[in-house]
Amino acid sequence: MNPIRKEDIKQEVFDLYDDYAHSRIDRRDFVQKLSAYAVGGLTVSSLMSFLMPDYKGAIQIKADDPRLTSEFVNYPSPKGGGTIKALLSKPAGTKGKLGGIVVVHENRGLNPHIEDVARRAALAGFVTLAPDALSPLGGYPGSDDKGRELQSKRNRDEMLEDFIAAADYLKTNPNCNGKVGVVGFCFGGWISNMMAVRIPDLAAAVPFYGGQPPVDDVPKIKAPLLLHYGELDKGVNAGWPAYEAALKENKKDYTAYIYPNANHGFHNDTTPRYDKAAAELAWQRTIDFFKSKLA
Repeated sequence: MNPIRKEDIKQEVFDLYDDYAHSRIDRRDFVQKLSAYAVGGLTVSSLMSFLMPDYKGAIQIKADDPRLTSEFVNYPSPKGGGTIKALLSKPAGTKGKLGGIVVVHENRGLNPHIEDVARRAALAGFVTLAPDALSPLGGYPGSDDKGRELQSKRNRDEMLEDFIAAADYLKTNPNCNGKVGVVGFCFGGWISNMMAVRIPDLAAAVPFYGGQPPVDDVPKIKAPLLLHYGELDKGVNAGWPAYEAALKENKKDYTAYIYPNANHGFHNDTTPRYDKAAAELAWQRTIDFFKSKLA
């Protein structure tokens, strides 16, 4: 059988996967609805295999990359109890102080992809901290399905407090210059927006396809924002017009990009929703933004 090509898959299949990835439908419903698209030589199992993340084949910066110094650290969880485990990374041989970036995972814990993203950011010249909000429940369990199930058991406002604490932890790291920003994806995009609301001295926030804060909270935002959205991400994008209007009304420092024909999750290069051109452009813009705000 010839390999499945992204261009042969209907947009409804990606929308269906998005519903599944965000727990709007369970696995049984996902498989049942996916069967409607198992035509022309496609099977449900082949479609499932095509849609699921490939962590082993897509890692860009390996855990033992000699250009980096990476280690897992722990810091107290203000609300979840116990401690939060986080991946701390910086360029090898760092002597001066660098800007800090909190890297916030999606709705399934600190999986290998987000660890990779944190290392990518560190390699660009920052000290990064990627917390695992599932730490109070044992941490990322090794699969995204189980990770989503675990994360649904935590209160998202309590998880927000854990990421706010991460910014405080990173700010006092001996390799950090005291300027801290945040980048997050999906759930992490919402966290990034909310950290901008909650942390008066946050130096920069970059939400990727993240849910928006209440418009009444927009006046509290002091950090400059760089926002990335995929054109086809109808669910998240529905909240953008009101958010943008509030940002304009309150004269906030923001830049937003909507990437044509890009899905939710377009930056995640472990799934077929990945859009190489949009992802690389958005990431370069992100790194340039942090270089200008965290120096």
